[in-house]
Amino acid sequence: MNGSHAKRIGPAVGWFLAGTALTGALAWSMLTVVRPPDDPTSAAKFTLVEVVAGEVGSTVRLNTVAAWTTSPVGTNRAVGVVTSIGAEAGAEVSQGSALYSVDLHPVVIARGVVPSFRDISEGSKGEDVRQIQQLLADLGFYRGEVGGEAGTVTAAAIRAWQKSLNVEVTGTVRSGDVIFVPTLPARVALNIEEIYRGASLVGGESAVSGLSPSPAFNVPVTDSQASLMPAGTRVLITSPNGSVWDAVAEEQVRDEVAGSITVKLGSGGQDPICKQECAQIPVDDSITLSSEVVTVETVTGLVVPSAALVSAADGQLAVIDEAGIRRSATVMGTARGMAVIDGVDAGVRVRVPGEATG
Repeated sequence: MNGSHAKRIGPAVGWFLAGTALTGALAWSMLTVVRPPDDPTSAAKFTLVEVVAGEVGSTVRLNTVAAWTTSPVGTNRAVGVVTSIGAEAGAEVSQGSALYSVDLHPVVIARGVVPSFRDISEGSKGEDVRQIQQLLADLGFYRGEVGGEAGTVTAAAIRAWQKSLNVEVTGTVRSGDVIFVPTLPARVALNIEEIYRGASLVGGESAVSGLSPSPAFNVPVTDSQASLMPAGTRVLITSPNGSVWDAVAEEQVRDEVAGSITVKLGSGGQDPICKQECAQIPVDDSITLSSEVVTVETVTGLVVPSAALVSAADGQLAVIDEAGIRRSATVMGTARGMAVIDGVDAGVRVRVPGEATG
């Protein structure tokens, strides 16, 4: 009879214990749900860091390739030996600038679309004559009509010009005395394979190349590097002589065949990136320049580790000082694990999660 009773009591006790356990689990679960979360800065170990003045920013070092774009613009017509070079590669020249000398006679550059092809003297007519008259007028030697017909006034102006050059005064402009180019002023480069001191010229040599208004500046990048350089990103380029040129990313060009990406740079204004120092870029080849891509602009102020920042339910950021008091803070900039903040005084010690150091 006792055994039979035990059999009847056992299941009842079991159900009672199971019910009690379930009730306890539910109660614990409810308590866990409604209890607010612990503040991680108060629950975890922490170190104290002082708010100090400093700056944050981030750069990536890459290479910029700079090169001029050139195209032939002038042909030599002089015959003889090159006795001097007057125009350095990449130099800006204007009406009447001497490019080089042949048999001690300067060869000058002038604006015009008709190439020099004949001698010009009194009685000559044509567009090439008008170009010579314009040259002489711009240099202050001619005050007559620029109409393309050389009369006595034009011949007198030619003689005055020749006298200023310290060459034989003949009143005739020889075909080899002038190289006409479409636009002036312009940056030019002489063909150093043809035009050099001591070179013998027979006429017909490709003598002068015109340069683009400024060198092109491009940054070859990988896909991951390209993501760091959207349009408008600043790039600080170290020039050959050590000065710094400020540029901005303008566009990204992908070569699907080569699988490469190039970021084209600009100055962000009217002036070239190299400003008045473009002559540092060689004309006959490209040059690679060390550069810093500014991925995060430098911000100056009071600095704390980014890990010291905590967020309230409303999204307001704050730091917690050594007394456990929450102090609201506005983040002005972040980079490399540090943040510049406003709203907290310098010298305040704030908590950073981690093992205490002492």
